[in-house]
Amino acid sequence: MSFDPSGLQILANYCVAAAESMAHTLVRTAHSTFIKETEDFSCALLTPEGLAFASPKTLGATWYIGLDYGPVLGMIEDYRPGDVAMTNDAYSGNVATHSPDMVMWKPIFWQGKLVCFVGGHIHNTDVGGAVPASLSRTLTEIHQEGVRIPPTKIVREGVLDDALLNLLKINVRAPEQNTGDLHAQLAMLANGEKRVLEMVAHFGVDYFSQGMYALLDYAAMQAASVLETIPEGDYFFAEYADEDSVNGKPMRVAMTLKIRGGSAVLDYTGSDPQLLSSLNMPTGGMTRHALALVGYHYVLYTLNPDILLNAGLDRVVECVLPPGTVMNAVYPAAVGMRSLTCKLTHVLTFGAFSQAIPDRLPACAACGLAILNVKTTDPHGRTIIASIGPVGGGAGGMPFDDGEEGSGANVAFLRNTPVEINEAEVPIRINRYCLVPDSGGAGRYRGGLGLMMEFQVFAPNTIVTARNRDRTHFASWGVLGGKAGSNAIFSRNPDSSKAEILGNSDIIQCQAGDIIRLIGAGGGGYGSPLEREPERVLADVNSGYVSAAQAEKHYGVIIRNGEIDNPRTSALRASLSENEPSIQAHFDFGSWRIAFEKKWTHERYAALTEILASLPVNWRFFVKHQLFELLETRETQGQFADGKEGIHELFDDLKNRYPELQTF
Repeated sequence: MSFDPSGLQILANYCVAAAESMAHTLVRTAHSTFIKETEDFSCALLTPEGLAFASPKTLGATWYIGLDYGPVLGMIEDYRPGDVAMTNDAYSGNVATHSPDMVMWKPIFWQGKLVCFVGGHIHNTDVGGAVPASLSRTLTEIHQEGVRIPPTKIVREGVLDDALLNLLKINVRAPEQNTGDLHAQLAMLANGEKRVLEMVAHFGVDYFSQGMYALLDYAAMQAASVLETIPEGDYFFAEYADEDSVNGKPMRVAMTLKIRGGSAVLDYTGSDPQLLSSLNMPTGGMTRHALALVGYHYVLYTLNPDILLNAGLDRVVECVLPPGTVMNAVYPAAVGMRSLTCKLTHVLTFGAFSQAIPDRLPACAACGLAILNVKTTDPHGRTIIASIGPVGGGAGGMPFDDGEEGSGANVAFLRNTPVEINEAEVPIRINRYCLVPDSGGAGRYRGGLGLMMEFQVFAPNTIVTARNRDRTHFASWGVLGGKAGSNAIFSRNPDSSKAEILGNSDIIQCQAGDIIRLIGAGGGGYGSPLEREPERVLADVNSGYVSAAQAEKHYGVIIRNGEIDNPRTSALRASLSENEPSIQAHFDFGSWRIAFEKKWTHERYAALTEILASLPVNWRFFVKHQLFELLETRETQGQFADGKEGIHELFDDLKNRYPELQTF
């Protein structure tokens, strides 16, 4: 059956509308703030093989369009009308990507024949485990991260499995909330079934059944067309998280982007070993796993906003995900904070593509978005656990305009929760929720500003979790003369005699009256700040985005009494221009990364990666930390050979200290 472009677009519009309808049902019936306000969920129409051929464009998480349900579909036998299956186990088919994500799917039949599936996930605020909200980098194995359900039926021919539901309820901290969200998810799937059957009745079963594959083909063609516009070559980039564990060492993810005509390879060789913390990614080594491809999807959508958002985009790309690394952790590694690492892979991908097409992509987004949860009690002693929303930073400056303020950019699908909703549902008081002046990286096009949230708790033994805390040290990079954005800051009782800087802590025990303040990072700038029109700098100052002092320091614009001092501005800009390097580095990484990479050069890190890859998985994290500490000690003593040889010498010393290493 052939499909003309206009007819295919009509079918695509119908399918997207069906997915949007599913999303609206979920948002309107969900109980938890994290779903009905923040919108951390997905939904999709799936082929019989489990590939998404339609997903929403205006609601929900955009990370999951390439999620392959195929592995879990086959783990359920004998689908019947009215069935619904589910799983939240990251190691059962690698579809659920951490325990709070409950994935469900429902078969759709027409006259007794399976036509397709509808599916999706919701992020439960809590699924039990060692900590409230179930997630923390302190956790070291998946067994600490809450109840795990392997692929199983929750509904059989229309009848809910109450025993399984009771098992879930008894293992979580807010059972009514979880139960309400589960029923909302079932309603979403029922709505999806209704919409699919309407389309089958309208188009005919054969047209619909073949059309879903035509939509995948069309998306693959669109993706290939975009990649064909990018110069062929190999582009290496690395990105870092502040810590690989509690008070740990920096964590590196690395990629070599290989562009070959209308196809691409994302080779993550060089990324750090599997961690003894929960930052690991459970990709199962799948060459097209959704988590490893989110940044790639964003690049495609940036370069062609009309592209179809379905799994066909992944047909022209492959990933290399070395086993036993943070990009492909093996059981029983904890994976709850995989979202922090996934966000790093977004900006990692942006950095690789930026080298190929800097005139078409922005500088680095803030990246280190933290999701705040509060477990507390109300005046009646009732326990409340709720998300109060994400706190992040701005988008990177673009080749043609400033980055969006406080938007989150690559995680902008996570909507903010209004102050009124938070204060109505959680017994806290929000003192400040605003943009942070001077946080965006300076540039011809300024980086977007970070957000600040400050709130006070009123009950003793309140626990605040700040999932994905990062960017306290490493900054969001600027490009082509643009400056790096500011860092994030997490503190308790700021501006008081009891002030504490909390760094990257993600679990905070609070007492009555404590004030928590979280400041998100700023986005990187694009282009030289000296090329920004003085009038735009003045507008930034008048808007409170940039201080007069920073306008003078970074932009060379002197503002007096609300006006530009043109003679002095011209003289200052001329002086600053003389001191600018004649050839700008592609990236400005900020002082922390520059200092780190003077010590851990590309050559040294390559030697480290080579050594770690040769070891059993259970030794890699330990050896990495030992080598970091040995390098610090030797350089302090001035006793270190440069380059790869020096790292191998350190490893030889380590083998003498731990003879077991000599057997590998």
